[in-house]
Parts: sequence; C-alpha cells; structure tokens
Amino acid sequence: MVVTRKISLQTKGDGDIIDITSQVEEQLAQAKVNSGTVTLFIPGSTAGITTIEYESGLLADFPTMWERLIPKSIPYHHDRAWGEGNGYAHIRASLLGASLVIPFNNQKLALGTWQQIVLVDFDNRPRSRQVILQIMGK
Repeated sequence: MVVTRKISLQTKGDGDIIDITSQVEEQLAQAKVNSGTVTLFIPGSTAGITTIEYESGLLADFPTMWERLIPKSIPYHHDRAWGEGNGYAHIRASLLGASLVIPFNNQKLALGTWQQIVLVDFDNRPRSRQVILQIMGK
C-alpha cells in the first residue's frame, strides 16, 4: 500500500530549523500502515530535510556550521543572474538534501532516542512550505 500525505507549515527563513517529528508521526498513524518506510520530500531548492538532536546546543551549532561552509557574505553567480541574494541558500539546501527515508514498524518510526526529523529553510525570507510524505508498506 502507498499513502501520500502533506504537512504544511510557515517558516521564518534564514536557516529556520523546524522539528516536524510529531507531524510525521501523526500522518503515519492516520495512514494506518503498520510497517514499511516513509519518504519525506520538500519541494523547492532552498530548503532541506534531515535528522538532528533538536536541542539548544546543536540548534546553535548547525547554523554556525553552514556559515563556515557556505557563507552568506561571499558573491554567488546565482545572485548576479537573478538578484535574489539567496545563492547561498540554494547551495546549502542541495548539500543537505531534499528527501529522507525512515523505516517504521508497528506505526513507530525507527528513530534513535535523541533523533528528530527537521526541516531547514535556508531562504532569505519567510516561506510557506509543504513536506510531501509517501508512506509505503503493509
């Protein structure tokens, strides 16, 4: 069985990190699929999905890491072409990735004790985002 669901949310942009674990668990429970995998996908090229321990230290370290790797303050060809000032956001999102696959059993995600699912919006402005979930199993 394949069930497709969506999670809609509003972000602040600028590296906003949003814990979506409970929304994914809720969608999984409503789908009534016992065991399988859930694929999460974020449409768009300036946001990504991953897992992290959602705690204050890492929530401070994560944006600092992105700024060291892909700084906002350097020139990007994308910005010259489009004038949006978000070239860094596209590169950060492509490195993080737009999708994530998580197995589940007895409608329980196989996440570690300190592991949460997060959406990271790198864009330079607030956005309305949708996460598409495809729940596959039996």
